[in-house]
Amino acid sequence: MPSSNCPECGKATDDKFRPFCSKRCADVDLGRWFNEEYVVPGNSPLEGVDIGEGGPGRSDD
Repeated sequence: MPSSNCPECGKATDDKFRPFCSKRCADVDLGRWFNEEYVVPGNSPLEGVDIGEGGPGRSDD
């Protein structure tokens, strides 16, 4: 398998943390996803949907 570089810091990747070089770089990337710095393009499935106060699946019976 050809070697590649870590998308976070540019060092050589480690198979254990692929595609990153270390747990630290993997965690930095994961933190960016959690902070919504990365997004997957497309329409939100809930865009324009009013779920009301009870939320989905809740009945006020």
